[in-house]
Amino acid sequence: MLPEIRASMARSAKTTPKPRSAGGRPAKIGDDRVANDLAAIVLAAGKGTRMRSARAKVLHELLGRPLGLYPIELARALGADPVVAVLGHQREAVEAALLARFGAGAVTVVEQTDQRGTGHAVRLAMPALADFRGKLVLVLYGDVPLLRRETLAELVGTSRRYGCLSIVTTTPPDPTGYGRIVRDQRGHVMGVVEQKDASPEERAITEVNAGIYCGPVDFFRAATAALSARNAQGEYYLTDIVARAAADAKIGVTAIDADFRDVAGINDRLQLAEAEAAMRARINRALQAHVTFRDPASAVVEPDVEIGVDVELGRNVALRGRTRIGHGARIGDGVILTDVEVGAGAEIRPYTVATEASIGAGARVGPFAHLRPGSRLGPDAHVGNFVETKQTTLGRGSKANHLSYLGDSTIGDRVNIGAGTITCNYNGYEKFRTVIEDGVAIGSDTQLVAPVRVGKGAVVGAGTTVTRDVAPGALALSRAPQIEKPGYARKVAKKYANKK
Repeated sequence: MLPEIRASMARSAKTTPKPRSAGGRPAKIGDDRVANDLAAIVLAAGKGTRMRSARAKVLHELLGRPLGLYPIELARALGADPVVAVLGHQREAVEAALLARFGAGAVTVVEQTDQRGTGHAVRLAMPALADFRGKLVLVLYGDVPLLRRETLAELVGTSRRYGCLSIVTTTPPDPTGYGRIVRDQRGHVMGVVEQKDASPEERAITEVNAGIYCGPVDFFRAATAALSARNAQGEYYLTDIVARAAADAKIGVTAIDADFRDVAGINDRLQLAEAEAAMRARINRALQAHVTFRDPASAVVEPDVEIGVDVELGRNVALRGRTRIGHGARIGDGVILTDVEVGAGAEIRPYTVATEASIGAGARVGPFAHLRPGSRLGPDAHVGNFVETKQTTLGRGSKANHLSYLGDSTIGDRVNIGAGTITCNYNGYEKFRTVIEDGVAIGSDTQLVAPVRVGKGAVVGAGTTVTRDVAPGALALSRAPQIEKPGYARKVAKKYANKK
């Protein structure tokens, strides 16, 4: 995106003098939810050429979520309704990501086929807000995942109180490429001048436009309709509305200052990696109020993860998706959990990988276990090293501690699965289930050829291949007779010794 639309995730620090109120609805600054008085426009039409990618920039993921979803999440959290997304490059793919996250009807999509500037993009969004008169609109950008809710709460609250156009400004280490904030002698914002249109004196200004706005939707409608493309880039600058608001005694401009570290937009993969590190650190710092991290710098906790109190997280842990960790659970080094429910007091030992699974309270898993989608471990169940489960339920207190594969299985309570057990669930065309009822003991090196059921309290001897149902309480064996040949070992040893 162009420098003028590089937006922010700012924590505000100071404001410029307030304009006169024009009858805007009073509200406390920081009051971030007033019923149905706020809409949002999220600009996400750009290709992002500096990403050097076949994917649109807003589809690149940060902590498991496409960039373009972050500002929409934030706008919705503030109560914005409707939310309008202006899409362009790879519109269908971006729209599919929005649908997957928010569902049908949650976000209104407007297409910008020609990239003619941010002012043009906001103008295209105005028809979607035709019935939203006399209220406020927030303008955000799809490449700003670190934007802070506190900043937007103050920005929106200021516009509510004064009926003004509120903008976010910042002072970067190097302002090159950004629109400069022009103020009068009293410190009031008079306008924004883009880098290519700025005089040498204006380029010396260090305060820049972060590109986030909030103000009356009727003002945005009139101001964007009046924009001109007579500038160095031949585009419709949204920044031109700032001078219009400053010249209107009924509107005026208020600026919220922000730390540049919170307002830098993402334009390339290096900035993407830096933003992910910043968000990861932000999330982990917040969690450290009630979670113990053995190495917070190496732990990855995605935004939708929820963690209870007194949880311990080891080194190089990754908690992804909508994972939920219950109180007092212990997560060992190198564990990767994606969309997993972990019960209170459970222990996940090092280097376990689990996806779309649930682990009961007090259960113990790993090390080096693999729980594939559909695995359901009951309370106090044990799954040990090099055990793989898939579409399998393991009941309360049941154990599979060593070197086993349990697929498409229903396993009852207090079952013991011996080392090397395999459920043979696939014939090359269809999947079949194995059912093992409560209290069963399965000996080591057993194969259960599905579909098959082992009745309650039965015992299956080591080395057995189970091909038909086993009655409750029965012993199942399938072994070839053991044959011995006396002196065989000595004869073989002598034979090979002679060859030397």
